[in-house]
Amino acid sequence: MKNQEKWRRLDNSAKLFPIVGNKKFSSIYRMSVVLTEEINPKILKQAVENTLQIFTTFKVCLKRGFFWYYLEQNEKEVIIFKEDIYPCRYMDKRMNHGYLFKVSYYKNKINIEIFHALTDGGTAIEFVKVITYNYLNLQHPNTFKEPFSVKNADIDVQNSEDSYLKNYEKHLHGKDHSGKAYILKGPRLLPYQVGVTHGFISLKPVLKTCRRLKVTVTEYFTAVLIYAIYQEQQKERNSKKPIKVCIPVNLKKYFESTTMTNFFSYMTVVADRKQIDLTDFDLILAFVRNNFKNKLQKKEMAKTMAHTVRLGNSIYVRMIPLTMKKFILKLIYKEIQKYTTTTFSNLGKVNFLPEYEPYVDQFFFIIAPESAEKIKCTTCSCGNNIVFTISSILQNNNVEKNFFKFLTEQGIPNTVVTNGIYQKEEKALYPKINTLLIEEVMEKIKEKKETKEKISWKEKMKKKFHF
Repeated sequence: MKNQEKWRRLDNSAKLFPIVGNKKFSSIYRMSVVLTEEINPKILKQAVENTLQIFTTFKVCLKRGFFWYYLEQNEKEVIIFKEDIYPCRYMDKRMNHGYLFKVSYYKNKINIEIFHALTDGGTAIEFVKVITYNYLNLQHPNTFKEPFSVKNADIDVQNSEDSYLKNYEKHLHGKDHSGKAYILKGPRLLPYQVGVTHGFISLKPVLKTCRRLKVTVTEYFTAVLIYAIYQEQQKERNSKKPIKVCIPVNLKKYFESTTMTNFFSYMTVVADRKQIDLTDFDLILAFVRNNFKNKLQKKEMAKTMAHTVRLGNSIYVRMIPLTMKKFILKLIYKEIQKYTTTTFSNLGKVNFLPEYEPYVDQFFFIIAPESAEKIKCTTCSCGNNIVFTISSILQNNNVEKNFFKFLTEQGIPNTVVTNGIYQKEEKALYPKINTLLIEEVMEKIKEKKETKEKISWKEKMKKKFHF
């Protein structure tokens, strides 16, 4: 956001997130940088404030208009939190001075959680890296004597254009006709709980395997994920729906854009047991590779983009008041959610500037799961490691076990670390969270609801029988 701009419209993708977002569907993702030293919260706060002087498009809050939500300049103080809740929780603006991102820390880890209405993963990486650079500059003034500058970086921090509208081709049409997807089943965790499983994998064995099989890392992990999910689907005799994996795609690789707002699309891999033997990994991998080859084309991306832009800019949709939009779009989105089994996002290689690399130990990425997509998956590489992460609201972690067991069997060693949900102990990367507090809150809500229902019933009886 340019300094003189007091407000701006949400980009085409961002319009939907505030409308459908709630405590069950937070639209939050988290990026974490693990440093080689413990975090100083006061220095971290200053680093975030310094970064916001550069990333002015992030210095905003969400406001409600008559037809759409919009972004307004935010001059309030930034709050830095000590990590004490589960990741990717719904972002209440009252708790965060209205900012659409939240910064927290735990030991030597910095977390930046971002509401998807603000920006996509590609831009978020740059934001996180600059916070890290500014933090290290302040923490080590004798080592880094000059403040960090984005002049040489490949980003335009002032660009807030809607690249969807810029690249929209009206004549193109594209839509998914593959029907509803297989949805993972099983008992869920407590409300607000999110189970996180990280697989820390040496990069070289993964690259060696992918070169041998002539596939990309994304293709290989997508195939392993489908194979791991199918092992769970097999346990349900009557479940014949296809496994559908949604893959977010960075559109900046296909179209000219340096925007700091959202500019991504997606492709979907539909693995149907009626068309392919899902017990054979080699067949799954060949199928996935062919899907990527056919769908990761500029024309195909343009079709998907055209479909979403057309809906967002329809005169009929635009003229509906926001209150009515929320009601209609929530119903539509609830149905759309049934068309995807899971989302798998690969951020690729995350490179820090050479002078800062000695201070960076790890980088990983988490997406909030939801009621339909009960698990969501990410991967990225930093240094000599690649981290595959699965976030879940399920009590069982069978898909995770299937996934990492397969990698081990294929000669790809990995170390699994959780946030304590599945292994009841404090971990180096996550604090131990008191679930009793959640249970107490849920019990109070239940009691309040029951009391309200009783009062309501009595009132109805009084009216009916006039006493």
